[in-house]
Amino acid sequence: MASVRFVAIGDSFTEGVGDELPDGVVRGWADLTAAGWADSLGEPIQYANLAIRGKLVWPIVEQQLEPALALKPTHLSFNGGGNDMLRPRTSISHIADAFSQVLRRCDEEGVQLILLSGANPSAQLPLSRVIQRRGDLMSAAVVARMGERDDVVRALNWPDVELSDPSYWSEDRLHMNARGHHRVAARVLEALGQRVPEGWWSLPELPDAVRLARGEYFREHLGPWFRRRLTGTSSGDGREPKFGGQWIEVSPR
Repeated sequence: MASVRFVAIGDSFTEGVGDELPDGVVRGWADLTAAGWADSLGEPIQYANLAIRGKLVWPIVEQQLEPALALKPTHLSFNGGGNDMLRPRTSISHIADAFSQVLRRCDEEGVQLILLSGANPSAQLPLSRVIQRRGDLMSAAVVARMGERDDVVRALNWPDVELSDPSYWSEDRLHMNARGHHRVAARVLEALGQRVPEGWWSLPELPDAVRLARGEYFREHLGPWFRRRLTGTSSGDGREPKFGGQWIEVSPR
């Protein structure tokens, strides 16, 4: 059995949406972290990713946490609340309660928690001030729930001003592109005390980056988002987790 067994739970941020490979496969920071971790250790690790796009924070906990812990990981990463934050009525304490629950269960199972805050897209979005304020409050509340726990690995992306630059984001302005996901993976690896591959903190800007005009952006991205809210559907409906929700072995390159 590998000495590192890393499982990730969450929403589109952790699934890797925005970092699509040429064959259409979604990669993202968690996949990159697993690869970088194996490279740094010089030995294979086990990796699983149960994240599903579109999930609110409590459904992540209710649907993903126990299956993730059943895999008997050594490390579990958790991020959530980004979709909650975009809803009209959001309870910051309700979101923070979910993080407390994940920490409690990790403690009970002897699993080290890797805590992530999401990157900050607010500067590019409508109602940017509202989103910024909610994100600030949520980030502070979650960090407060962790207290002085130095055994919780913290990779806090929300305060990273550089990561808010449009060059780190995909055309929908809600999900990071490959450049953004590499920067987050670099932060996680650094927080774990592992070697960060050269260039991951700031890859060259993507030459094919698209910045849609306002009308086109609303039509292609905000319109479908509002329709899902009105119909009570989610972009993650019917989706299964990567790799069937099971371990894969990630070997050093």
